[in-house]
Formats: sequence, structure tokens, C-alpha cells
Amino acid sequence: MPSLKEFRVRIASVQSTKKITSAMKMVAASKLRRSQDAAEAARPYAERMERMLGNLAGAAAGRVGALPMLAGTGKDDVHLVVLMTANRGLAGGFNSNIIRSGRTLVRELLERGKTVKILAVGRKGRDAMRRDFRELIIGEYTEFGRKTVQFAEANEVASKVTAMFAAGEFDVATMIYARFKSAVSQIVTRQQIIPFPVPQASPTGDAQVVYDYEPSDNEILGALLPRNLAIQVFRAMLENAASFFGSQMAAMDSATRNAGEMINKLTLRYNRQRQAMITKELIEIISGAEAV
Repeated sequence: MPSLKEFRVRIASVQSTKKITSAMKMVAASKLRRSQDAAEAARPYAERMERMLGNLAGAAAGRVGALPMLAGTGKDDVHLVVLMTANRGLAGGFNSNIIRSGRTLVRELLERGKTVKILAVGRKGRDAMRRDFRELIIGEYTEFGRKTVQFAEANEVASKVTAMFAAGEFDVATMIYARFKSAVSQIVTRQQIIPFPVPQASPTGDAQVVYDYEPSDNEILGALLPRNLAIQVFRAMLENAASFFGSQMAAMDSATRNAGEMINKLTLRYNRQRQAMITKELIEIISGAEAV
């Protein structure tokens, strides 16, 4: 049975932990609001950009001379996995869920005989992938988003991916991140970014709208496809930031409540033992007095 001093030390330790987790919860809550607003503001632009490109790409798909970012290389041998996680932990299952999805995808591709390359955006994803697939990591970005997510950072990642594709270093690129749904719910998402996924024709057989382009559709797509890639990466980074702070806030709230419950249990055990010791001392005093 621990002594009263040991109980006091443990209670003080848990109280200190509770103060830390409570402070982290409040910080995460304040950052969540800004990150959530930024992610939700970016969604309409990214979705409409994707929809507009889908219309352009649908008309140009299959045409001779179609852009490589649209038509692909014609092969499916080398895959690039862009894994987006956070640089820090203490956020519940946020990082582990994204990493699990990334590992599953990499293993599936390797089992199919594909060559896989990993571009890690975030320290946690890089460290996890190093343990299992160190030789597959071809690049890493672990300094992004320290204060806020910047478009320049997303553009740097997109430029790296675009340059690799132009050099023929991969055939298909897939981005993995967490889409923000609520503070307690994030959806791990796999999004193919190269080649640009062309929407399927309407199953109802509706007539397609005919567009006239000035300049040519290839020139328009040649300018918009790289920009769309940067926008999609930026959107994923914003979604990740909001998901991280939401998950961290929920995790710290749970940790604070658990610490409070532990303090109550330790305090109850402390009081019981203290009462037992006082009772024992009283019995000894009474017994001694009766013996005199």
C-alpha cells in the first residue's frame, strides 16, 4: 500500500498534467476556429476549379496531343504517394489514421508489382514511413505550417510533383490527407492528382455542352492544370490543419477529463488510508490508556 506521501506526490503530478492538457485544449480550440474557417473558405474555389477543369478535360480527353497531366503517360508502373500528416503529435488518431491508409496503399501497390515513391509532408508521416519504407522516401517537407498554412508552401510541393512528372519519374500520383468534417470526425481521403481524373460521362446520356476556346483548350489546360494541382495541395494542407487541431482539442479534452477522474480516485484512496491510519492511532492510544 503506498504511503500518504506517495499519494500526495501522485495527486500533484496528475494535477500538473491536467493543467497542461487543459491549456493545450484551449490553444487547440482557438486555432481550430481559424483553421476551420480557412479550410471551409477554400473548398468552394477548389471544387469549382476542379469542376471547370473537369468540363474542359472531358472535351479534350482522348484527343491526340492531349496534355500529359491530363492523359497520363499511358502506363501504371510507378506511383507517387504524397502523404500529408502533422509535425506534432498529441492529437488522438489523426496522424495514425493517415499513416495507416498510406501504409495500406503502399503495400497494395507493392503486392501488385508497382514501383512506389513516397513524398512525406509532415514529420510524423516521415518518421513512420522511415521505419517501414525508408528506401521509398524520395523527399520530405517537415517545416511547413508552423504558424499558418501558406499557399507558397503548397505551391512548392506542387512544383516538386510537377517537375518529377515532367521528368518521367512516376506515372500516377495520389495524395493522402484528412478531410475536416467536425472537431471529433475527420475523413482520411485519397485523391488522385496526376493524371487529372476526368469525370465520367453522364449515365443518362445527356448531350454534352460544346465550348469554343480562345486560345486553344490545350493552352488553357496547360496553364490551369499546374495551378489546379497547387490549389488542391493547398486545400489538403488546410483540411489537414483543421483536422489536426480538431483532433487535438478532442484528445486533450478527453485527457483532461481522465486526469480529473484519476485525481478523484487517488484522493478517495488517500482519504481512506489517512482515515485508517488515524483510526489505528486512536485504537493504540485507547488501548494504551486502558492498560495503564
